[in-house]
Amino acid sequence: MVKFSKQFEGQLVPEWKEAFVDYWQLKKDLKKIHLLNNNSKNTLIKNNHHNSLSSDFLSSLKGGFSLFGHQHKDREAIHVHKKLASSASKGDVYETELFEQFEDSDAAREFFSCLDLQLNKVNQFYKNKEKEFLDRGDCLKKQMDILVDLKSAFKQQRDKAANSAQDSTEDASIDCRISCEEDSVKDRIEQEQIQDDSTDDLEKDEVLDSSRSEEMGESRRIMKTEDSKLRTLSGRVFNSQGKNLRINIPLTTPSRTFSAISYLVWGDLVNQSSNNCNPEGSKLRVNKTKLHHAEKMIKGAFIELYKGLRYLETYRNLNMLAFIKILKKFDKVTEKQVLPIYLKVVESSYFNSSDKVMKLADEVEDLFIKHFSGEDRRKARKYLKPHQHKESHSVTFFIGLFTGSFIALLVGYLIMSRITGMYSRHPDTAYMETVYPVLSMFSLMFLHFFLYGCNIFMWRKARINYSFIFELPPSNELKYRDVFLICTSSMTVVVGIMFIHLLLLMKGHSYSQVQAIPGLLLLSFLLLLVCPFNFCYRSSRYSFLRVIKNIILSPLYKVVMLDFFMADQLCSQVPMLRNLEYVACYYLTGSYKTQDYGYCMRTEHYRDLAYAVSFLPYYWRAMQCARRWFDEGKTNHLINLGKYVSAMLAAGAKVAYEKEKSVGWLCLVVVISSAATIYQLYWDFVKDWGLLQKNSKNPWLRNELVLRRKFIYYFSMGLNLILRLAWLQTVIHSNFEHVDYRVTGLFLASLEVIRRGQWNFYRLENEHLNNAGKYRAVKTVPLPFHEVDEED
Repeated sequence: MVKFSKQFEGQLVPEWKEAFVDYWQLKKDLKKIHLLNNNSKNTLIKNNHHNSLSSDFLSSLKGGFSLFGHQHKDREAIHVHKKLASSASKGDVYETELFEQFEDSDAAREFFSCLDLQLNKVNQFYKNKEKEFLDRGDCLKKQMDILVDLKSAFKQQRDKAANSAQDSTEDASIDCRISCEEDSVKDRIEQEQIQDDSTDDLEKDEVLDSSRSEEMGESRRIMKTEDSKLRTLSGRVFNSQGKNLRINIPLTTPSRTFSAISYLVWGDLVNQSSNNCNPEGSKLRVNKTKLHHAEKMIKGAFIELYKGLRYLETYRNLNMLAFIKILKKFDKVTEKQVLPIYLKVVESSYFNSSDKVMKLADEVEDLFIKHFSGEDRRKARKYLKPHQHKESHSVTFFIGLFTGSFIALLVGYLIMSRITGMYSRHPDTAYMETVYPVLSMFSLMFLHFFLYGCNIFMWRKARINYSFIFELPPSNELKYRDVFLICTSSMTVVVGIMFIHLLLLMKGHSYSQVQAIPGLLLLSFLLLLVCPFNFCYRSSRYSFLRVIKNIILSPLYKVVMLDFFMADQLCSQVPMLRNLEYVACYYLTGSYKTQDYGYCMRTEHYRDLAYAVSFLPYYWRAMQCARRWFDEGKTNHLINLGKYVSAMLAAGAKVAYEKEKSVGWLCLVVVISSAATIYQLYWDFVKDWGLLQKNSKNPWLRNELVLRRKFIYYFSMGLNLILRLAWLQTVIHSNFEHVDYRVTGLFLASLEVIRRGQWNFYRLENEHLNNAGKYRAVKTVPLPFHEVDEED
């Protein structure tokens, strides 16, 4: 049977962990009482052994106390006082007074003091979160009313257009008056920066009891700041139903970005000669596309609100169960009847007695069923209560099967390559130039994927909510078992094909006969990646392709956590991308037919393209930083952009050094690469991992740590430092004895992938702790409609 403490920790909301009952501290206090009781009983037994007369006397005295206890059975052992807090926002405060004499009054008083503190904390947090979600609910109801009115007006406009026999291909729209907007983009960005600075000052970690009252104001300021950011280019102010409303569609796609920029440029051209709008204003066409985007935003906000309400319900139930369990343990240890007395207080407290959350959850569910699922309750539940993918034992079985097959094939392949001398210092050049890049590319890719599976395992074990951070829907989320299955099965196929290919060469087949096998292997994986049929994790494959598309088209897409996290992975896979470019060139140009494997290296255009591939991941990541700075106005993104620019400069210096091999270029490589490495290390440790804090209670780490053993953090920083210095191989040109230089390159590239796998864990740990510090467990979805004053 699973202990309640394990069950409690496994079911609580990770970002709200500090707001839950500190069950472990209460158990520690109770353990002190238990030890003191045992010591007093042992002392009593020793006295009885030395003095039988005293023993009889104590027995009679004990019986007297027992009779006394039966006579005063109705008398309460404790009494819980309910006081009104000094601040009205904190609500009621509970304080326990001890009536009966416990074995150790100080320990019992300390226990109940901690218990009262936990009850007051839970009540306060629940009250604040309830108010936050109720405000969200009221706001969403207003948004829904506006959307329904606009859709009704749009339908009437379309019916009028149909009755007037207008062109049916013309997109019907609602003509609304635009209010005057003369704020420049620069002024808005400056205002956003001021708001961001003030918000950051107010978001610093404080003690729970003192910060709860400020949390609602802080969340409103964050929402206002995000709202002002969206107004920069996407804002439109119109008048509908007698209200001045602003419709904000976030610039998340290239089409919206180009549309907003063209709107802004056109507005500047029209209004450049006048500073004031004319009294009549101009007209805005709110068409079907804008209404569709607005409806999608409101739908997402309803889903997040419902998720938050379910979290709050879980918060209530788990805390109630924790109070019951700890009080039962107290009665068992002290042999007192405290549970019924204190439990009445807990049951009547605010967090357990308030039913506003339940009513709002039912109301949200009804609204969602009515407006977003066509009165289909089952369809609505797929969005509001998505089912988690159940792990199957067959997955574990196939992981073991493919792992054993992969190891056996790999051993056979290594033995054969050793016999043929393919990887020696003077290998078969044709094999190393044509087949080895394919094997190297798959090895680096699936090593990275395997480390991602290890990351998922560690994140789950450490209770890091990676699904929320990456905003992964349950249908697209891969469990660590799924990742391991993909890795083992794919590498079994790759090594198996390479084993067959090498076996055919050993049996005397010419390269012209078996040359197409590596290319067909790569083509089969690419076709599987884009396969439209629903097998082999189609939703996850398409989500991956969508993220890659967002990265390639940076900065046209709005950047989210998953996008820049994946772009960082590509920065560690430059050797894999270069191998992919070379293999694609070799097969697309038909060089494999003539076995002219040096064609792609001789042709200037393909050689330049290979160099460009080395810069692309850093360029994409830099463009993402630029887009985030444009959207948020924070200078940290510009500083982060400088890190990737320095990486591009270092890569350029290495390319130039490889061409000329002169002392001047060597010195330049050392200088630029050293500066870039220091830049990257600082950003890794301080910004991405949140470490090296001087005043931290954990020396040179941070106050909050997920891992219990501190030496792991110091070891990881040292390992990250060593692996960041892999560029020194460019200067030293070290190789393993009797091993081809390309094998050495694969080994160094693997070290960079391992470094990135380690970086991933601490990067998400820091992100999770930031979310937990602000109790951020659900997304704040931007809303499309905003009421504005007439003078705005």
